Amino acid sequence: MSEGRAGLAQAAGEEFSLAEAVGGPRGVVEALLPGLLFVSWFTVTRDLDGALVAALGAAGLLVAARVVTGSNVSQAFAGAVGVAISAWAAARTGEAVSYYLPGFLLNAGYAALYAASTLRYPRLGPVPAWGPFPVIGVLVGPLVGEGLAWRRDPARLRAYRQVTWLWVAMFVVRLVVQVPLYLADAVGALGAARLVMGVPLFALTAYLTWLVLRRVPPAQPHTPPPVA
Repeated sequence: MSEGRAGLAQAAGEEFSLAEAVGGPRGVVEALLPGLLFVSWFTVTRDLDGALVAALGAAGLLVAARVVTGSNVSQAFAGAVGVAISAWAAARTGEAVSYYLPGFLLNAGYAALYAASTLRYPRLGPVPAWGPFPVIGVLVGPLVGEGLAWRRDPARLRAYRQVTWLWVAMFVVRLVVQVPLYLADAVGALGAARLVMGVPLFALTAYLTWLVLRRVPPAQPHTPPPVA
């Protein structure tokens, strides 16, 4: 999800750029290269240590390249942290397939958080009723200047709930496809699925988000509440 900020910025814009949604060519390389090196090295050599060194080395070089060129390092750094955590999991267990375990936990956590954010919760004792606060609305609202005014606009709120569920679906599809491969210890197939369902699936979800949101104008910051 290190490319998430660029994707949401595109979802908030008047025009959609697939290249910018995934962080441009450099963003694609940063998202794919460490994982590609890991699965390729391990598949060919069955050498877990060498595969981890290759992935970590690539992630480090990508961060260094950002620093040297004076570019924003946030995406590359976030990717490097993810690679480091994945490498730690694999080294800890001695199983190559464990490299992908942190990603499963992250996708499951995101799916639960995004889904929960779309619900309205009843009053519980002294705690007043609250919600929904769909995650995509919270993230995109400030980008288009509406803040949280969309909560007073039924059409815009509905659109944000819909697109938040698109992201839930993305996270769940990843888990449905990849967890069985993890359980089967199919490292090569899992690595390939991870690559295909990473940037490409993310870009598709960002594009679908843009299609939905562009049909509903942003709420005005001072939109009055709907008449009951």
